[in-house]
Amino acid sequence: MSRDILRPDEEGHYCREAHELDCASHRANAAGTHPLDESAERMALAETRRRFFARGARGIGALALATLLGEERAAAAPVVNGPAVGGLPGLPHFPPKAKRCIYLHLVGAPPQMETFDYKPKLDAMFDKDLPDSIRQGQRLTTMTSGQTRFPIAPSVFKFAQYGKSGAWISELLPYTAKMADDIAIIKSLHTEAINHEPAITFFQTGFMIAGRPCIGSWISYGLGSMNQNLPTFVVLQAKHYNPKANVQAISARLWSAGFLSGQYSGVTLRSSGDPVLFLNNPEGVTAPVRRRMLDGLAEMNQLTYQKFGDPETKTRIAQYEMAFRMQASVPELTNVREEPASTWKMYGEDARNKPGSFAQTCLMARRLVERGVRFVQVYHRGWDVHGLLPAVLPTQCKEIDQPCWALVQDLKQRGLLDDTLVILAGEFGRTVYCQGKLTHTDYGRDHHPRCFSLWMAGGGIKGGVVHGETDDFSYNIVKDPVHVRDFQATILHQFGIDHDRFSYKHQGLDVRLTGQEKAYVVKEILV
Repeated sequence: MSRDILRPDEEGHYCREAHELDCASHRANAAGTHPLDESAERMALAETRRRFFARGARGIGALALATLLGEERAAAAPVVNGPAVGGLPGLPHFPPKAKRCIYLHLVGAPPQMETFDYKPKLDAMFDKDLPDSIRQGQRLTTMTSGQTRFPIAPSVFKFAQYGKSGAWISELLPYTAKMADDIAIIKSLHTEAINHEPAITFFQTGFMIAGRPCIGSWISYGLGSMNQNLPTFVVLQAKHYNPKANVQAISARLWSAGFLSGQYSGVTLRSSGDPVLFLNNPEGVTAPVRRRMLDGLAEMNQLTYQKFGDPETKTRIAQYEMAFRMQASVPELTNVREEPASTWKMYGEDARNKPGSFAQTCLMARRLVERGVRFVQVYHRGWDVHGLLPAVLPTQCKEIDQPCWALVQDLKQRGLLDDTLVILAGEFGRTVYCQGKLTHTDYGRDHHPRCFSLWMAGGGIKGGVVHGETDDFSYNIVKDPVHVRDFQATILHQFGIDHDRFSYKHQGLDVRLTGQEKAYVVKEILV
């Protein structure tokens, strides 16, 4: 027999025949009596430095596993103000007001005339044509470009003033009205996109074409993680329950890291079944077995990295390790049964009884930021009210109104609101004119990019503020316009980031979230 089979290769690995001989010798001979004793000693002496450290890494992994299993509760405990790990040197550029963000996106675009942009003069203009001087030849969607008329449709819902700013808020949002002094309402947002996919993509990534990093990925890349056991950036999709609601599709492109490393992509938590697919061990696979498997996989990936130098291989290793830690942290995170009765009273019974409801999703968002997750993106669909607006919009608003109020109050009572930015926004506004048939009890509204509303709270945002004004038709901005780029620059600013100095070299360009055109921080709404 050739002694060469007993020698390790240049990577420190022994061939299959050597392992078979070793097993056969143990089966056939008592310890210390088999004929390969001398060779075994040489094999031990021939162990390479790389092989030694590889085995040592597995031993360290076993110790880490023991720590995780022995201190599972401590490992999953909330980490609210942990030091950031993995961010860029030099960031933040200045002291931040916000450490975390919960971004609630209403997919489909809620109508500003039924929520925050009160236009009482429209009541006397029911079914009159929108003046050409107001429309100014604005681009229309194909859904209304063929209409012979553009009849004005006043809102059927009542408004009242609330808070120290006297903000006009719709009767559809009574809980939001109660926190008028906690939020800043911007009524002068505008964009160029007129259809959902490019508009949402623009809001999330600063570019209308998919492929760029989203805002959660940018912040994760720049500032790093504040916890060891959960992703930096988490995505939640809330359910809606009105069967008549018009639903817009969304995809993972909205929470993609684009040209950044895949480790900065959003991680989706599901509302039913396993929160994260394939996170739990298969039946019969114990935690120690999983640990050994991951150690072996890490070793192979490390060899791949040394051979090809692809940084995504390092990302893959880190993601496997994060998944292992999440086996302990996610069950604790999603176990809401231990929440006190006051939580259910605050968020409403949907939070307890309807998994995946907007109410439960807001509660989960609070639990995530409480545990050190830096960016939580929530999507709620069903807001594309091209028709049946008076029948659909009240249920949509009811689903989000109390949970939004509860989230802000919950963060406040826990001392988290001061450095947690909360945002409620759609991707554009809706037209003052009716799409389709107009009656006193039924109407719909088309897409409108020229003006729309959103609110922000916490994280250094000044409460009790109303910023911007539109004309009597809620069609054009007449004071303090805020572009989507300005909105994005303001978010980055609250995290201590100067948007002009925060870029990534890609295809020869210094790419920024806010793009190449000038963007301005909306300082009027800041503390």
